Amino acid sequence: MRSSEALRFPPVAGQRVERIASAPLPTRHGQFDLHVYREADSGIEHVALVAGEVARQQEVLVRLHSECLTGDVFGSSRCDCGEQLQRSQQLIADAGLGVVVYLRGQEGRGIGLANKIRAYQLQDQGLDTVEANLALGLPVDGRRYDAAIAILHDLQVRSVQLLSNNPDKLQCLAESGFAPSQQPLRMVAGPHNQHYLDTKRLKLGHWL
Repeated sequence: MRSSEALRFPPVAGQRVERIASAPLPTRHGQFDLHVYREADSGIEHVALVAGEVARQQEVLVRLHSECLTGDVFGSSRCDCGEQLQRSQQLIADAGLGVVVYLRGQEGRGIGLANKIRAYQLQDQGLDTVEANLALGLPVDGRRYDAAIAILHDLQVRSVQLLSNNPDKLQCLAESGFAPSQQPLRMVAGPHNQHYLDTKRLKLGHWL
């Protein structure tokens, strides 16, 4: 945790989620239960993909995954999002205990799908992901994780082993009392995402 940035993620007053639907979900990785949550204020619907009985468990494997249509659905090689999602789901299935919290409305680190594609155009002209967002007048990373925290509380998770390379997610969980440990996801760079991964490591402090 970066001590100079204490309480970067203070909780949003009154942030609430409601569990609105649940069903078993067999996947190629194994059996999960899928729970849909709705944010009370925004109406955005998120998903918790749960393996095993996580209530009141310690050191639960957890992936906080921001929606990435291009990577998660279309298999884009410009990022490592889809690979991280699949790796996390497999690790959780193998352990028989864990949660993927899939956070919708966080495309492009919170800038939205259209702006992410505009940022791609700037990246193709030589900017990195940080520079492209700033050139569009947008935040480098506009995401918050209050909904994820509320979902984990609803699932009664006690503490977390975070599947992530992102120090901000670890810090947010720590500030929320989950006493997290961290398990990095080591991804192999390819010709289309080497610069992207280098930028995450050098400018955003990701463990890569």
